[in-house]
Amino acid sequence: MEPELEFEAALNELERIVGNLEGGEPALADALAKYERGIHLVARCQNLLDGADRTVALLSGVDANGQPLTTPFDTTATADRDRADSPAPKTPKTPKLNDGIPF
Repeated sequence: MEPELEFEAALNELERIVGNLEGGEPALADALAKYERGIHLVARCQNLLDGADRTVALLSGVDANGQPLTTPFDTTATADRDRADSPAPKTPKTPKLNDGIPF
């Protein structure tokens, strides 16, 4: 059994496979084997990303002993905050009759 690839190595190999398949792999059997390898690499990358996501935590304070308090990272929390922080789109001001426009 081969050792599990690091994320970057798996992604690089996946990009090479996609390039080969997009370029028109000459033999069907080779193309299918590369496709299967690509599916394995996608699963590997997703597992690594899921693991990284579970290890990310937000510092939420410090306890009485000075130890950091953390909470799991919630990607939806920042998305909601970003939407709330962005200003509402401004509607253009409709000029009034004789609003500095000579007739």
